[in-house]
Amino acid sequence: MSAGKRARTAKVKSERQASPARRRSGEPRQTTRERLVEAARQLLEEGGYAAASVQAIAARTGVAAGAMYRHFPSKADLFVEVFRHAAAIDLANVDHAAASGTCIARLEAAVAAHARGVLRHRRLAWALLYEPVDRAVDEERLIYRRTYCRQMAGLLRQAVAAGEIPPQDVELNAAALVGAVAEALVGPLSPVAGQVASPEELIATLVRFCRRAIGAPDAAALQAVPSVRTRKR
Repeated sequence: MSAGKRARTAKVKSERQASPARRRSGEPRQTTRERLVEAARQLLEEGGYAAASVQAIAARTGVAAGAMYRHFPSKADLFVEVFRHAAAIDLANVDHAAASGTCIARLEAAVAAHARGVLRHRRLAWALLYEPVDRAVDEERLIYRRTYCRQMAGLLRQAVAAGEIPPQDVELNAAALVGAVAEALVGPLSPVAGQVASPEELIATLVRFCRRAIGAPDAAALQAVPSVRTRKR
């Protein structure tokens, strides 16, 4: 084998070894912008905003620190993109979970889907939803919260129309439910939280609270989450 052919063979072999699984599956490679967003998300999940410095993000993506500013005007703009991506996934999961069933069953599924998603990625959820952040990220939080409230209000409106719950101010009660769920998850999501109940216990409790808050009869089965036996003291 000639030296030139050996060099070409070695190059092809090296490229194959370096190629990620996504390329072998026919998926397009990530752009630098996408890599920056993914690196920031990973670092937030590992250690919150303190861990997601410009230097750490650049090192994770293998680019110069200054390259980030060619894709995002500021570090805050990068975090806004991370938040938008995570929020879109959460809202889509809620929509999907609430796609079928009775109105109350759909509401149960929506609450359970949101809670299950954030409990699965606790450190990331804490950073995105509760850590002190730049104003731009805080504004995205408000947009996300309003969208979530509109989803819940729509479910409540349908439940009232179907006679599953009493007439009520659906806009106000939807905001109250979303706020109550967010507040209830502060402790379990906190990085300094001690021992907490299992995710399914937390979810079942939240769903039960939401049912009672909107006047749904307790006798109906909780279909979105497994029932939880009361612990003996």
